[in-house]
Amino acid sequence: MGLAVLICAAMGAVSGIAPVSAQSGYDRPGGDYATSPVTNGDPAVCAMRCEHDKNCRSWSFSYPPASGGSAVCRLKREVMPRVKSSCCVSGVRGGGVIEPRLGELEYSIDRVGGDYRSFETSPDAHGKPCVEACQAESRCRAWTYRRAGYGISTARCYLKDVIKPPHHRPCCISGVVR
Repeated sequence: MGLAVLICAAMGAVSGIAPVSAQSGYDRPGGDYATSPVTNGDPAVCAMRCEHDKNCRSWSFSYPPASGGSAVCRLKREVMPRVKSSCCVSGVRGGGVIEPRLGELEYSIDRVGGDYRSFETSPDAHGKPCVEACQAESRCRAWTYRRAGYGISTARCYLKDVIKPPHHRPCCISGVVR
């Protein structure tokens, strides 16, 4: 059994086949047969639309534009290759939404309150400007990066001197530093 898994993994690596789980930071351009808004901005809604549509094989979710409007779900009849893109979350039918686990980063988490300072920042798929700002200030214990398009026109960083409980919200990436 272990040998079969190892052989399949090696064949996938050699052939360039992408993993089947959905991932933040990837798009699957092309092959759209249905496009619809996702008013709550949650990529899990797009994954579920694909699950409930017998024609769907893969999907792409685009975050809401900074200029306003809704997030968008695109369903695809075939499994399109994934391409790195901070605009999106994409996956294949049956994969669900897997938020990346990169150390202390908390994807789709908002830690509401405890802000002592906030500032506009450039868009970043991992909230790096917030991480760096919080690590540089001894007063900072936690941070939240809010993507543009979720009620704000530019990306914003919130530094916190109190660690507040996490709340699932697709707008944000958070982390605890101290």
